[in-house]
Amino acid sequence: MSNPNKAKGTRWETALVRFLGAATLRAYRPAQEGHKDTGDLHGLSPFIGQAKDWKSWESAIREGLDGAERQKTHAREDYGVAFVKRVRRPTGAGYAVMTIATFARLLVRLRRAERILAEVAPGRYALHRLAIADELAADYDAVAKTAENTDDEPGA
Repeated sequence: MSNPNKAKGTRWETALVRFLGAATLRAYRPAQEGHKDTGDLHGLSPFIGQAKDWKSWESAIREGLDGAERQKTHAREDYGVAFVKRVRRPTGAGYAVMTIATFARLLVRLRRAERILAEVAPGRYALHRLAIADELAADYDAVAKTAENTDDEPGA
């Protein structure tokens, strides 16, 4: 790859796919769409992700979020999120940035879904709450690093 900025972006997108995969999310990098850009990361429905690994995190947040908000429509998803890399930090310490309106809509959606689950299937809701504790304790960076090392082994 002759463009160093493109190579840097590709590395960040790949790191995000590995990290999200460690969290059992099947993110992938779609083929580029040309004028109807649909975002850098798919498989995150109801989100699309826009990845930014820029020197200026302020510009990365602004441009990444503006792009994600446009691209969600092209990708026919409800929400856009910008994934902004932090220098010398693991992937999981990067920023996942969304608008406050997106945050509010997402929280309303989550609360409604959990309320319905608790009413309709209390036992399943209890299992859901137990799974949350496991998710909060999980070290996805370590799992992603293991996957990265396995990918680098000869014959892998």
